[in-house]
Amino acid sequence: MRRALIAVLAVALVLFPGAAREARADNPIVQTIYTADPAPLVHNGRVYVYTGHDEDGSTYFTMREWRVYSTADMVNWTDHGSPMSLATFSWASADAWAGHVAYRNGKFYWYVPVKNRSTGRMAIGVGVSTSPTGPFSDALGRPLVENGEIDPNVFIDDNGQAYLYWGNPNLWYVRLNTDMISYSGSAAQIPLTTAGFGARSGNTSRPTLYEEGPWVYKRNGLYYNVFAAECCSEFIGYSTATGPTGPWTYRGTVMPRQGSSFTNHAGIVDFNGGSYFFYHNGALPGGGGFTRSVAVERFSYRSDGTIPTITMTTAGPPQVGTLNPYARQEAETSAWASGVETERSSDGGVNVGYVDNGDYLKVRGVAFSSGARTFTARVASATSGGRVEVRLGSPTGTVAGTCTAPATGGWQTWTTVSCGVSGVSGTQDLYLRFAGGSGYLFNLDWWQFTA
Repeated sequence: MRRALIAVLAVALVLFPGAAREARADNPIVQTIYTADPAPLVHNGRVYVYTGHDEDGSTYFTMREWRVYSTADMVNWTDHGSPMSLATFSWASADAWAGHVAYRNGKFYWYVPVKNRSTGRMAIGVGVSTSPTGPFSDALGRPLVENGEIDPNVFIDDNGQAYLYWGNPNLWYVRLNTDMISYSGSAAQIPLTTAGFGARSGNTSRPTLYEEGPWVYKRNGLYYNVFAAECCSEFIGYSTATGPTGPWTYRGTVMPRQGSSFTNHAGIVDFNGGSYFFYHNGALPGGGGFTRSVAVERFSYRSDGTIPTITMTTAGPPQVGTLNPYARQEAETSAWASGVETERSSDGGVNVGYVDNGDYLKVRGVAFSSGARTFTARVASATSGGRVEVRLGSPTGTVAGTCTAPATGGWQTWTTVSCGVSGVSGTQDLYLRFAGGSGYLFNLDWWQFTA
């Protein structure tokens, strides 16, 4: 997110510090850029969310890359940067739109809609990686399928058969082979009946509510198809079936129209005993239909397996567990980031940068079970540096310690600094507040406490 937009957020936090801190503590889950079209995946004790990236100030769906974020506690999210972009696909010219990631054969397959440079039509490409955070490469060097429609989603059934669904205005599927990059037979259409997908009023060309963004999964032997319904603006509806290709029965609304964005896009996963519904809205400053932000809610299915109506909140889901301050923590892991941006680090991974006086990071539920004696951070500065204030409870809370981040001669010239801390115990919301002169102060790569 560029500095002009961040300045709006910073002003809001100064004028209304308590309200902003409480109201926007968790949703949207990413504050440094605009994100859209979440596709969650649970893998090895973490939830990974794959998103699109709406460019700042966009007046269309101007999207050039995809992003990855992950969490172990559903509150503090780690920014893994952009492991795949339009440049990954030499045959693609534009429109890095809503994708989906599936895991199989020790690999992660990222199915994305992009515009084919040769035909000018939307097509589905596949990126592949051995890591959930990439980097991803083009698995085929060409489209997997192409019929001008968008929004791929992959479901792997209990018997191992994988299905690729996609489509706007229609709903298509193919049966993927076990290699996940080819399919058997030809593309087939799922009949869009009013019994299966609800009735749309006043539109004879599109008589059902189905619009786009299918999300198909299975729970307790029942197949669910959650989709964006009836543009514009869209709500989220869903249907169920006893088989992966139907026949479908429309079940109603999951999330009503709301949230300052005329589109929505759903993803649902179960994690650590809870069910989570991901979506996007326009909640950040400057947000709207082309500058969206990903958010998440926890929910419980009704006893008969139906999905309750879910509304957008700013509080977000409760934390699952706590965060360990005695292990090295990446600076780009936070529940809320005020004023800063992230970028690729020369030390590997991502660092927090573009730090101004008064910016801060909030890390929720940090368990200081053995107290804390010192705070250590990895910093770099091409200017005169600044200070990291270790605060508890709020950006203006008790100062437990202050570390000086010196001039290092470059934004990627890293040094490690430490300082003493006191009065730190129990489980706390930790705020790293940045202080200094005017202009950018320093970059922050990681931090750690000693007991």
